Formats: sequence, structure tokens, C-alpha cells
Amino acid sequence: MLTIKRLSLADARILIEGARKKAEDIGVPMCIAVTDESGQLIAFERMDGGKITSTIIAQDKAYTAAGAKRTTESYGIASQPGSAAYGINTAIGGRLTIVGGGLPVIVDGDVVGGIGLSSGTPAQDTECAQAGIEHFLRSVATDPA
Repeated sequence: MLTIKRLSLADARILIEGARKKAEDIGVPMCIAVTDESGQLIAFERMDGGKITSTIIAQDKAYTAAGAKRTTESYGIASQPGSAAYGINTAIGGRLTIVGGGLPVIVDGDVVGGIGLSSGTPAQDTECAQAGIEHFLRSVATDPA
């Protein structure tokens, strides 16, 4: 029998809160998606002004990061012609994304979920995703439970 560590809805809301705060700080309204460890959506927020096309992109970034247990940016590098994962972005109906902005959420060495952002540049999306993770990890470290 397997024991699976997974983000809760409350955890997802904390991740979104941290990512949203960073997005507000940099002035870029984002679409923010959080998935469980298998890439299934737990929570989503489209900030006022977040791009309509970014709703699916953010979800696919979180899906990729959680399911593949790696950053979407790393898939971008690994999927270049001549690389081992060339063409991976066409797998699973095109859901695997190779654009920066998706990060796995790791707790005690285990991938417990993924966070994906879209609407800014890939660097801005990644910066906000990282801020969400840092906010979450600080809350976990200070939780007396």
C-alpha cells in the first residue's frame, strides 16, 4: 500500500496567496493554478486582468511540474532538437508545457503538488510561482500542528 503526500485545498490557497502577492508587487495580473502530486487541479485563480488564454496555460504548467516532478523550464531545455526529450511537449495531447512558470511543490523531498502561473513573461511567471512556494513553506514551518 502506498502513502501519498498531497496538498490540501488550504495549502493550495496559501500557495495562491503568496503568488498573488508577488504578482501584485510586480504589477502583472496572473492566472494561478495549483495541482496535487498527480497534476489534478486543486485550486485556480484568475486575477482581474489575467489573460484569458493564460487560464489553461497556467493549469498545464502546474500539471506538468507536478506530474513530471520538474520545472517546466527544465523541460524547455530538455526538449530542444537533439536532446533526450525532444518533442515531449506534443505528448498527452499537448498538455506537457515547456515554457517557464511551472514548479513542483516539494516538501521533505516529496513532490506534493505543482504550481503554474501565466500572463507575464516566463521569468515573471516563475518568480511568482517561486514566491508562492516560499510563502507556503514558511507557513508550513511555522504551523504548530
